[in-house]
Amino acid sequence: MDKSRKILELRESTGMNRREFCDYFQIPYRTVTEWERDNRHAPDYVIHLLEYYIRTEKLMKKEKE
Repeated sequence: MDKSRKILELRESTGMNRREFCDYFQIPYRTVTEWERDNRHAPDYVIHLLEYYIRTEKLMKKEKE
């Protein structure tokens, strides 16, 4: 999976819009926008840290049953 898709999936898994995601994780809005548009690439360690934090802090939205 490419990095831009992974960032988008991580953000969508939280149910946050881009602004909320950026504010919560204190990442500049433009940076996340560039990552999601595949104009820039998030470092692997950032993706892993976001994944870990979202999972351990239970930030993933609940699936509708």
